[in-house]
Amino acid sequence: MELSRQKEQFSIAWVRAVVSVAGYAVYQPEVDDDSVDLGIAMRGGRGTVRSPRLEVQLKCTAEPIWQSDPMRFTLKKKNYDDLRGDDVLVPRMLIVVCVPEDVDQWIDQNEERMILQRCGYFLSLRTFPIRSDGRSSVTVPIPRRQQFTVAALRDIMCEIGQGRRP
Repeated sequence: MELSRQKEQFSIAWVRAVVSVAGYAVYQPEVDDDSVDLGIAMRGGRGTVRSPRLEVQLKCTAEPIWQSDPMRFTLKKKNYDDLRGDDVLVPRMLIVVCVPEDVDQWIDQNEERMILQRCGYFLSLRTFPIRSDGRSSVTVPIPRRQQFTVAALRDIMCEIGQGRRP
């Protein structure tokens, strides 16, 4: 398998693990025309929006971007445009999963545990400006405190359930 495909599959598995522990469902669009790799759905909810949803674009990198704060991640302009703005029914986010350079270090496991190496980070581009500078990519800042954890996902889904956009 090509390394890019391995990164894609690993990032999907990583996010699915977080979502499952949070107690939510994952759905996957058959076609990714809209920069949406996965959707996350909460059943019911106690807010003003019943069954809130979040759509995410996944990226995976072995570049040591996680060593700086904020991290700098470069997106294709199409992905940037698809993720930014407030004119979508379901809120969208970028999730960047950082992995070691050596594929064999992505997972550490034994009978007691399985550790997925490094971390995932999220960023809402909802309020980012329109870019019309003619470039084919846009570099976005991702604060390191925005780790995609079970607690962070629950907070995000709660916010969406209250009718607010993350």
